[in-house]
Amino acid sequence: MKFRPCIDIHQGKVKQIVGETLQADPSQVVENFVSTQSPGHFAAMYKEDGLTGGHIIMLGGGNEQAAEEALRAYPGGLQIGGGIREDNAERYLALGASHVIVTSYIFQDGKLNRDHLDKIVAKVGKERLVIDLSCKERDGKYFVVTNQWRTFSDFEVNAANMAELESYCDEFLIHAVDVEGKREGVQEKLAASLAEWTTIPTTYAGGARSLADLERFRDITGGRLDITIGSALDIFGGQLPYRDVIAWCDKEGAR
Repeated sequence: MKFRPCIDIHQGKVKQIVGETLQADPSQVVENFVSTQSPGHFAAMYKEDGLTGGHIIMLGGGNEQAAEEALRAYPGGLQIGGGIREDNAERYLALGASHVIVTSYIFQDGKLNRDHLDKIVAKVGKERLVIDLSCKERDGKYFVVTNQWRTFSDFEVNAANMAELESYCDEFLIHAVDVEGKREGVQEKLAASLAEWTTIPTTYAGGARSLADLERFRDITGGRLDITIGSALDIFGGQLPYRDVIAWCDKEGAR
């Protein structure tokens, strides 16, 4: 188990938002925090603290310059997602991203677009690709959601489907959309299932708010998944000291 840092960029600024409120009308977005610090500041801090495998997520258009700043501050140390396609993926790798992260490009019209998946794998290679399976629960099952997390696909996050996708990517990133940005605790059923279903590095995102949550997550997943924390951290306006998380990681060997 590793702690994976994050940098979410919206309208060119580092923010923490309630993910499922992200939509075309900016006035409808629920913002938990807007930083006065630049993306490069956070990237440099993660580099200094020796944190690897974190992710930059561009939340909508107009965030490319801010994301590039973060990549330059920590070359090879961060992944990038948000609007990544077959025709721009190589550029972000050249700018210093360790991996590119895809969701909407490979899930279109409510279905997995295998042609697009094949194209991006051919372009960047399996070893540089992370598939983001942001998902919501419906009828006791989890389905990938796209279109800024508003549209359900027919792709169920389950053992068989994840086993198939593992042959296309180096890692998974799983946003638990139902709790993302809400600081309500980890979605334990999903986390435990992911630990059973995956055999490649997989990062869970959503709801973690305390060191007790980290310990609970470690226990229910057997330490087989990595985790990211956003809104709960004091560096993003929350109550959980970032330095306490780093100290916990050192104690647990989680970085």
